[in-house]
Amino acid sequence: MSKHRKSTAKESTGIGHGTMQGSRPEVIVEVLFDNGLLFLAVRNIGDRPATRVSVEFDQKLMGLSGAKDVSAQALFRNIEFLGPQREIATLLDRSSSYFARRQPTKLAARVRYHDQEGNQYVETIKHDLEIYREIAYTKPTIGGSGAESVS
Repeated sequence: MSKHRKSTAKESTGIGHGTMQGSRPEVIVEVLFDNGLLFLAVRNIGDRPATRVSVEFDQKLMGLSGAKDVSAQALFRNIEFLGPQREIATLLDRSSSYFARRQPTKLAARVRYHDQEGNQYVETIKHDLEIYREIAYTKPTIGGSGAESVS
């Protein structure tokens, strides 16, 4: 399963001090594309655990065919502990549904988290989902034995 990732910009502000650069948590929000599905993932790419992780999006992200505000899920309000090199992902929507409903393609996610020493970090990550609009993918047939069609 191939997952394509794109972060267009990121700013990092370590509010605390006393943590050596490169030896700290680093939490990002990624948009993942897999066979026509869009996912949102909170990922600690650092080498130390992150605590009290929260994500605030600059706008509502209505997913699951418009039925749910995915950006309001508990996942984005508080992850008490996120180990190093770990991620938690949730389905946003089918890409065809998301784009057909003219949902936002440019979004920013503000991520707040702490290290185990109590230092706080804030990351702002910008994404442009437009890059996924024309990606071709195959739809598996029932039973998963091959490609039914290319979208």
